[in-house]
Amino acid sequence: MTTPSVLDTFLWVIVPYMALAVFVLGHIWRFRRDRFGWTTRSSQIYESKLLKVGSPLFHYGIIFVFLGHVIGLGIPKSWTAAVGVTDHMYHFMAISVGLGAAAATVGGLALLIYRRRTNRRVFGATTRLDKLMYLMLAVVILAGVYSTIFDSALGGYDYREGVSVWFRQFWMFQPDIALMAAAPIGFQVHVLSAILIFALWPFTRLVHVFAAPLGYITRPYIIYRSKDAQRQPAQRGWEQIDY
Repeated sequence: MTTPSVLDTFLWVIVPYMALAVFVLGHIWRFRRDRFGWTTRSSQIYESKLLKVGSPLFHYGIIFVFLGHVIGLGIPKSWTAAVGVTDHMYHFMAISVGLGAAAATVGGLALLIYRRRTNRRVFGATTRLDKLMYLMLAVVILAGVYSTIFDSALGGYDYREGVSVWFRQFWMFQPDIALMAAAPIGFQVHVLSAILIFALWPFTRLVHVFAAPLGYITRPYIIYRSKDAQRQPAQRGWEQIDY
């Protein structure tokens, strides 16, 4: 294992903790100063055909990718071995399911980027931060696919004995820099670009992940228009009845 350098300390200790601080404080600032801007900035009104395909592909794909990362990074190798999951079983599931989810995510992201670039009205509603966000997402996803195939499946690197251990140590404020310094370049690019995404997160449309419309559950129904004038309701759904 290589001896960590000053650059390694900067990349795998200072940058991650700075990104975490920006992620937390940035969301607090955004919520207090730009609550009305806490939105996806939907462009469905401009184009919906490609969006109906690209958006579900990307979102469902990224959900499975996220769950896979939770298992791969958060659950120690000894725990899966204790319940009878062999290395072969684990890697087969990780590669087959993981690459399937990654393919859906990449396909959905490619459609969303194509839609923004080829539709003039959608592109006009795209900010510089949107462009940077899409670029960073592409780097994170493609680096993850590359490292899974070439570093892990073909190269034999077991990230659960390196990157995953560093990740869990990070949350205990005792990260072993040497683990990331010794990781293949594909995993380093994947992790570092993901860290930068979290630093960028509070200032982009990604904040909508934390905006659950819970009020929709109890909100009264709203009728916008009825084709039959004779079937108009006597009152609107949100009006009170006085007896």
